[in-house]
Amino acid sequence: MLRVFVTVDVELWCESWQQLDAGFPEAFASHIIGRTSRGDYGVAFQARMLREHGLQGVFFVDPLFATRFGPTPLADTVGMVQLEAQDVQLHLHTEWLDEAPAPLFPHITDKRPLMRQFQEHEQRLIIEEGLRLLRDAGAPRVDAFRAGNFGFNAATLPALAANGIRFDSSYNACVLGPDSGLLPGLTLTEPVEQDGVLEFPVTVFRDGTGTLRPLQITACSWAEIEAVLWKSLEAGRQSVVIVSHGFELLDASRSRLDPIAMRRFRKLCEFLGRHRDQFPCGPFSEPAGPVGRAQPRVVRPARWTSALRLAEQGVRRLRY
Repeated sequence: MLRVFVTVDVELWCESWQQLDAGFPEAFASHIIGRTSRGDYGVAFQARMLREHGLQGVFFVDPLFATRFGPTPLADTVGMVQLEAQDVQLHLHTEWLDEAPAPLFPHITDKRPLMRQFQEHEQRLIIEEGLRLLRDAGAPRVDAFRAGNFGFNAATLPALAANGIRFDSSYNACVLGPDSGLLPGLTLTEPVEQDGVLEFPVTVFRDGTGTLRPLQITACSWAEIEAVLWKSLEAGRQSVVIVSHGFELLDASRSRLDPIAMRRFRKLCEFLGRHRDQFPCGPFSEPAGPVGRAQPRVVRPARWTSALRLAEQGVRRLRY
């Protein structure tokens, strides 16, 4: 049995920091609702598809935009997830901190997009504020976290523990994980415990060229995703963490459905629903087996699975 965590990062971005108020309605429609001329394919759609297949995903919701735009849009976002019986957890994009009318740190006026750019005591306050916002929005039981841009460091874990958060999934070996200070010299592939927090790294694999890639809907062919799941099960791994976003099913313009991403997500839901005995899917919890510092080798699927991804990318370029 291999535990699978389907994680969805829920966040929004306006086209310009200089015109936030004018751009917010469109940003909410595209990044959260996933609005297109063919229908809505955002947070609510992904949550509903997971539920329809008997699955529970983890929706990491960034609440900091509410410090600028008020509590209602955040409460609406949390409601979309909870309506489909999905798990709401904490995501923080610290770019929003200086945009609040009453900023958390009045002395900080520059953009700091990474949690690691703050001292541990500052990270504690940021996490505390995020928890307050999420709880006020209707998500009282928050015990997992992912840093925006995967920009955490070793100081983030004690800051999480001080706020009662037991699980973290900020380590991404393809982004900033190796520079986080967490077990330097190792590529994390399985959960580890440090400072009272269980770290569940984003699953990565070696593609057909030997390049390290995250297990993300838009970054992998379905064949790569399926191969990583089966190979991880065969290797006796404890867990796999898959990444998506609230806007993952839209194309780069954030205005049209991406049929390739949609097909991958649909196949993932169908696969996990069909094989739920082997691949149980749900929120973060204590690992079933012992947590150690030894990290298994990164999985490497067959080269042809990556060739399919390259072919799909070619189709994308022609279509869009």
